[in-house]
Amino acid sequence: MLALPATNKFSCPARLLHFYRLMAKTRKNKDFNPNNCPVTHCLNLIGGKWKILIIYGISKKVNRFSMLQKAIPTISKQMLVNLLRELEADMIIERTIFAETPPRVEYSVTDYGMSLMPVINTLQNWGIEDLKRIAAL
Repeated sequence: MLALPATNKFSCPARLLHFYRLMAKTRKNKDFNPNNCPVTHCLNLIGGKWKILIIYGISKKVNRFSMLQKAIPTISKQMLVNLLRELEADMIIERTIFAETPPRVEYSVTDYGMSLMPVINTLQNWGIEDLKRIAAL
């Protein structure tokens, strides 16, 4: 049996603290793709509940933080901030800061991000057809 160093309920070994500090700075699923699957790669970039809605909104000129909050009222402020940062880090969107008083920030979809629009439009069309199917039941 492996003996662990004695700790009380308020502390943990230093190597665990170091591990958790490293994990806090990285996204959980960004590089998870054990079989080098293209679908997994795509879902790592744009998967989740909100990212596609954010990309779609920005592409339709809902390009300011407050406008995005109004367009997606059930998303929390912190979640929106985190997802905008992730999309910016993945070069799907870009952030432009205007030197005004008060400062103004606008988001836009990059050319790389625009390459996702046919996929998003296909999802939209499938959703429209499925809603029609459900309504006909």
